[in-house]
Amino acid sequence: MTERRGVVTPIRDFLASEAAGGIVLIAAAVLAMVVANLPATAHAYHDWLHLPVGPVLSGPIGPMTPHLWINDGLMALFFLLVGLEIKREMLDGRLASWERRRLPAIAAASGMAVPAIVYLAVTRGEPALGHGWAIPAATDIAFAIGVMALLGSRAPPALKLFLMTVAIVDDMGAVAVIALAYTAELDVAALAEAAAVFAAMLALGRAGVRSIAVWLIGFAVLWYFVLLSGVHATVAGVLAAMAVPIRETAPGADDSPLHRLEHGLHPWVAFAIVPLFGFANAGVPLGGTGLGELAAPLPLGVAAGLFVGKQAGIFGSIWLAVRLGIASRPGGASWTQIYGVALLCGIGFTMSLFIGNLAFADEHAVDAVKIGVLAGSIVSAVAGFAVLRVAHREERNAVRPG
Repeated sequence: MTERRGVVTPIRDFLASEAAGGIVLIAAAVLAMVVANLPATAHAYHDWLHLPVGPVLSGPIGPMTPHLWINDGLMALFFLLVGLEIKREMLDGRLASWERRRLPAIAAASGMAVPAIVYLAVTRGEPALGHGWAIPAATDIAFAIGVMALLGSRAPPALKLFLMTVAIVDDMGAVAVIALAYTAELDVAALAEAAAVFAAMLALGRAGVRSIAVWLIGFAVLWYFVLLSGVHATVAGVLAAMAVPIRETAPGADDSPLHRLEHGLHPWVAFAIVPLFGFANAGVPLGGTGLGELAAPLPLGVAAGLFVGKQAGIFGSIWLAVRLGIASRPGGASWTQIYGVALLCGIGFTMSLFIGNLAFADEHAVDAVKIGVLAGSIVSAVAGFAVLRVAHREERNAVRPG
């Protein structure tokens, strides 16, 4: 099915910038690992993350630190962008009809459920670890598209678009999980205030307010009350996005408040916020880390969920859907190419690290999660890259005259 011209260009622009942002994210993660393990910088890195630098916005959270500002503040802007992308795709993009949603929804749902099952199976001997079931359930679209960018023309655009679509549906599930499974005790008064702000934003949207400043101010106020309520503050980003008005695009027209806010936010999120998050969260000390540490239930469960669970859930569900006639293979891609994409979906980096921070308060457990996320994501990235290279070579040889 062909896309309208007015929708294709933003998607392709998104993929190009997302790929570049993914490469920056990879560099930031590598830098964090180096800084966290060099004797000259390790202590300074840790001290900087936990340095009190701001007011006490919420009693249970305590004084704001760079780590909190990044994870609870800046990442709310990341989720605002995610929400805008989800809304645009649902109303005016590749997810605008059930026919288009069917296969990505099946793949994403299976790609969240099977990794969770694998994680719980690996960690079943330690019930306290069960709270981390959602850690391997999410896909990092920036990292995955960044790896695909390294393939250049060897990765067909149809595969990139399918990966993006699955990841967007995956993000919907991740946001729901964060809101429902990782919410602390609720402050009913603050929740009511957040609901009032959200209702006011919906009313402004129906009234056709187009000022980006108004939407950003509304988002900031909503973020504050959601932070006080006990629901994780980043959920405010998705809620705010749902209120921003969109006008369906005619060819060449993308001037609605949603489009303008999305385009304005994307460079900041892709090239600053997400890499900064990666730098603040990927730095785990590796001194003394050996196979014994990697084989511990928590990191092994996370790594196995990402590498084994993701590929099994996504590839298996696509294969079954095609065999049952529910859907057709995306863009006429080969099964080898689809398997390569399923492997890349095992890159859980940003969302997995984020959920890991919500799931466990103990610093040693969080470090163990980081080891599992890094191991599972790296293996998935390398394997997916290799499989897609082989698939391209097979395709090229198949069309070459004998």
